[in-house]
This record gives sequence, C-alpha cells and structure tokens, in this order.
Amino acid sequence: MAQSAADRSVDVLIVGAGPTGLGAAKRLHQLKHTNFLVVDAQAEAGGLASTDVTPEGFLFDVGGHVIFSHYLYFDDCINEALPKPDDWYEHERVSYVRSFDQWVPYPYQNNITMLPVEQQVQCIEGMIDAAEVRSRAATKPANFDEWIVRMMGTGLADLFMRPYNFKVWATPTTEMQCEWLGERVAAPSLKLVVSNVLNKKTAGNWGPNATFRFPARDGTGGIWKAVAKTLPQERFQFDTKVEKIDASNKVAHLSDGSKVSYRSMISTMPLDQITEISSELEPLRSTSRELVFSSTHVIGVGIRGVLPPRIGDKCWLYFPEDDCPFYRATVFSNYSPYNCPQADVKLKTMQTADPSLSSKVDTTTERGGPYWSLMLEVSQSKQKPVDEENLIAESIQGLINTGLLQPEDEIVSTYHRKFYHGYPTPSLVRESQLKVLLPELREKYSIWSRGRFGSYRYEVANQDHSFMVGVESVDNILFGANELTLEYPDLVNSRRNTERRL
Repeated sequence: MAQSAADRSVDVLIVGAGPTGLGAAKRLHQLKHTNFLVVDAQAEAGGLASTDVTPEGFLFDVGGHVIFSHYLYFDDCINEALPKPDDWYEHERVSYVRSFDQWVPYPYQNNITMLPVEQQVQCIEGMIDAAEVRSRAATKPANFDEWIVRMMGTGLADLFMRPYNFKVWATPTTEMQCEWLGERVAAPSLKLVVSNVLNKKTAGNWGPNATFRFPARDGTGGIWKAVAKTLPQERFQFDTKVEKIDASNKVAHLSDGSKVSYRSMISTMPLDQITEISSELEPLRSTSRELVFSSTHVIGVGIRGVLPPRIGDKCWLYFPEDDCPFYRATVFSNYSPYNCPQADVKLKTMQTADPSLSSKVDTTTERGGPYWSLMLEVSQSKQKPVDEENLIAESIQGLINTGLLQPEDEIVSTYHRKFYHGYPTPSLVRESQLKVLLPELREKYSIWSRGRFGSYRYEVANQDHSFMVGVESVDNILFGANELTLEYPDLVNSRRNTERRL
C-alpha cells in the first residue's frame, strides 16, 4: 500500500510534550540526532506541568508544582530556557497542616507542640510504642500503613497520616506499598518531638523542597513552553493524538489521518492506555488495567482584596480533616504577582464566599483589584467518589470552614479542571505489574513507556525526575546506558547528580 504524502518515517517517535517528552527531545537534539518527532494532543508543550489561564486572567497550574532539582543537567536546561535573573522568584517554603483549628507547621509529626495536650499525649505514647515495636521487628513493613504505625505510632497515624494520605491517594494506606517513600516523608525523632513539646518549640523546614524556584510569568507551564522553544519547531506536531499503534510494524496512526513509522517510540501516555490502542498489546491489557491510580480535580479561586494577614506568606497547606474536600491548598498568588490580574484590571464580583451574602455587594459593576488566589486539589477514585457538579461550591465552603476565606470575601474568578490520571498509586502489586509491562514493551516492541504515568513510578515523578527519565531513555535507546532514575529511585533521590551537564 502506497504511503500518503503526509506520512513520514522517524528514528524516534516521542508521544507527549510534557517534561519527559521534552527531556527526550532535548537529549536527541544535543546529540545531533535530527530525525525525531514529538506528537502531543494539546496545543502547546507542558503536559501535566502546564498552566491554564481563566477568562479573568488568573493563572492556575494543573496541580501543585514547584522547582527543586536533583540534577545539574535539568538545571542547565531550564536555565537555558529562562536565563535572566528576573525570570524567576525563589521562595522559602512556608507550609502548614490544618489540624484542630490550628496551623501546625510542616512536617506535622515534628510539630505536635501546636496540638491540644490530649493529642500531644496520644502522639507521644504512640511514638514510644512504635519505638518498642521497631526494636523487636524482624521483617520490613508489609504496607504503607504498617510503615506509618511502626515509624510514627498510632497517634500520628490516626490524627494525620491515615486521613491525609487517603485524601491524597484516594486509596487506603493498607493497600499501598512503602518502598516509594524515600525522602518524601519525614520519620520523626522521639527525642526532638518531646523536647519541642516541653520547650513549646516548633521544628524548622525539612525536605528537598524547603526552598524552591517559581517562574515569574506564565506559571509552571511557561518553563516547558520555553524549553520547547530551544528545540527545532519542525520536530513538534501539536493538536495531534496517537489513536492507534501497529506495534509489530512500528507504525503510529495519528488523529489527523497520517501515519508515522518509527524505529523506537518513547511514550508518555498512561501505561494502562497504550495497551488499549494496539491489538498486539492485548495480552498485556489484563495486567495494565489493574494498575492503580486516582483522578485529580484542580480548583482555582480568584479573590478581590488585599492578601489578608491570616494568609501571610504561606505557600501550600495540608488538610487531613473532613471539613473540606481538598487535601492541599496553594496560595498561588504568593508564588508570583503575575499569577493574578494586576490591580488596575476591572472585574465583576461573581459571588461572595458565602453565596447568601452576595446581595450585599455590587455584582454588576467592574471594579479594580488588588487580587489574590488559591489553588486546591481534590482526589477521586471508586473508593473515594466526588460530587463533581457541586465541587466548586463544596470547595469554597471548605475554604470558609478552614479559615482561608471569610464569608464576605468577593470571588471574581473560579476554575475547575479534572485530570482522569492524577496520581499513579504505589499499590502492593505495582512492582510485579511493571516487571511484566515495561520490559515487554521495550524488548519486544521497541516502546519505552516512560514518565509519570508511562512508567507509574510516583517516587520519580517530579518535574526534574520526569525530564531526566526522558533524557535517560534516549541514552538507553542509543547507547544501552542504564536508566538510573527509573531503575534506582533511591539512588537519584539520595544525592545531587552532577556527573552530567547540558
């Protein structure tokens, strides 16, 4: 059968222009391999690290993203894309947990001095019991819940870790493994916790994102649009979806009716979806369909007025309790003043936070700012259903319940976007699934399934990780090099990777 004029042949077909796809494209371009193509269903680069703009001019990332890096190569690439000092703001993380109507500094387990005395005692007794259990334990924890109880005790488990993690993952902690944890969860020091309680002190910042960078303009998505601009534009094809894959013959059928043949494919589409669009991959479907994930709803609220003192310099906030549907809120206007319309922009008030008070304010006249904004995240799964139709209203009520909004606050913009694939869950059987799926796709069909949902490894799914997974997949294709980030998450998360530069 003769090929149409639109058909083409490439050495490497990259599906998706998010961080992983751009990492792969950047590495190919650096190595002067020109015969590659990046195909993306969206209109621009960014993927799950993109940024949306409301009609009123408020920016909202499609999830809580900040830049902190384990790799100099990654730093080189984004600094090349956004090279000027005023391209960035640098922040110290100011983060709290809302618990018992208090703002408890993060990490919660190191700052129980902020809790009522009864709960302090509950946590300390649980930590003492946990220390005794650890001293006798001969085996590793069987799941995330056992890890929590063994490392923190039942007090912290019941007050924070169990309810919060269910709100995040929409999966019970008993159904998750604990190998993914690495640097993401701080194991508390009993001595430090008791000392802080007795001295009425709080612990300082902890973790790899204690300081972070954020782009001055265009949100997180602006980073990836800028990275894409450092690459040959003829290598990209946007607004185009891969609808079918002839895996045996290495041909991708695109939504515009064209076909692309390839020697190797780097696919960032969800691993459970790629098996559905290829008849040859049908034997893998039963395994891929059992991969566990949750959906994420991102809710944005734009507010008229001066940022109130109760918000101050807060960055992101955690919510384990059931008085709000969201598990995390980000004061997105604190990341950059350009995440909101400027004060001279005139907007109508849509409603007050408490809708019953809306009749008391002018909702017909366009008026100026200043403005500030909150971005919320809500998880969803079969085990944790969500009333999608009423989610914005429930979230705004949750903001009142938790003290982030006052009933009379004027809301001038709202945003809601659902991501069907939100979090790849480290389930108890994930490793056995990946050991079947990833090698079979690569070795038999030359498909490197990579990225946040392409390889389902949450522990290496931050922006820097995802980018380097793309870089390293190219090195594996061309040179047979090890994919350190994918294969050794603990290694790359335990040190600064300086051996590779742009």
